[in-house]
Amino acid sequence: MKDATSELFDLLAEVGATPTLDGKPITEAELREHATKRVVDRLANHGKRSGPARAYADAKGFRVVCISLYTTDIEQLEAKVAELKRRGWTRANKSQLIRLALAQLDLD
Repeated sequence: MKDATSELFDLLAEVGATPTLDGKPITEAELREHATKRVVDRLANHGKRSGPARAYADAKGFRVVCISLYTTDIEQLEAKVAELKRRGWTRANKSQLIRLALAQLDLD
């Protein structure tokens, strides 16, 4: 079974996209290293936060946020997740697709 990072890189390759970080191409290994550093940084700052839910999120390297989307946007997002799952990407989810969209946005 592939993890989410491997699935993301496979999906990017399938659509002919190049993953980037700070506007520069990045390999799967570099992304894993970057993510690990972020988790370590979060753990180092763990004492500044409280609550078991926050501690769990920090240890896993994510934060729960609330965003507003139009109903049509949510429907499109859910349809894309369903299509990816139909194609065999069983771990596809809305957060993963939003992260993919963010990774493709180059403001420079």
